[in-house]
Amino acid sequence: MPRTEGYRALLAGATGLVGFRLLRQLLEDRRCGALTVLTRRPLPPMPQAGGLRDKLTVLTADFDHLEQALADVEADVVFCALGTTIRKAGSQEAYRQVDQMYPLALGEWARSRGAGKFIVISAMGANASSGIFYNRVKGETEEALRAVGLPELHIVRPSLLLGQRDEFRLGEKAAMLLGPLLKPLMRGGLRRYRPVRAEAVAAFMRQTAAAAPIVGSGPAVKIYENDAITERSK
Repeated sequence: MPRTEGYRALLAGATGLVGFRLLRQLLEDRRCGALTVLTRRPLPPMPQAGGLRDKLTVLTADFDHLEQALADVEADVVFCALGTTIRKAGSQEAYRQVDQMYPLALGEWARSRGAGKFIVISAMGANASSGIFYNRVKGETEEALRAVGLPELHIVRPSLLLGQRDEFRLGEKAAMLLGPLLKPLMRGGLRRYRPVRAEAVAAFMRQTAAAAPIVGSGPAVKIYENDAITERSK
């Protein structure tokens, strides 16, 4: 792949709530010179993004064979917006495959190919020791990615996400309906639990990609909690 102006990005999870918005934002962002999207199903329809779609390459591939699918791809920044639910996946094992094994495989690929930044969506409450399966898997995934030794690992932990999905999620639907009413009451220590719009999370990830490299002698890990995302989106 010829070198382009701006950074070369790889995005996995572009059909999801945050991922699709991140895709559209990256197409409009001239700091991103080339964008490869790795997806398991066709992308939803989207506008032409100001004629910038010529920088977009879409790879439809089996995520169980990432090395083969990404054999000819180079990236400076890797965005991982992969995620599902147990209901959609069908079992805890299948859920873990999407939310843990695929991000880890992507992180290992990024490390082997010299990507400078790996930016991944996790979740508020991620904790490998949690008694809650969802939080435990997210925490285990974070720990596994730390162990990969990526030059820069950026972990984004949003609260409940606001935005239109193609599937029903009770918690997020409740947040959309009650969020505007409860937001004035969520002050002090409760501020970090405020729901956050998917567009804001996507913008946060995009801005993180364009930020100056972290100066240090070894791998760097930065964790961004929900309040950091919401504060920057104001």
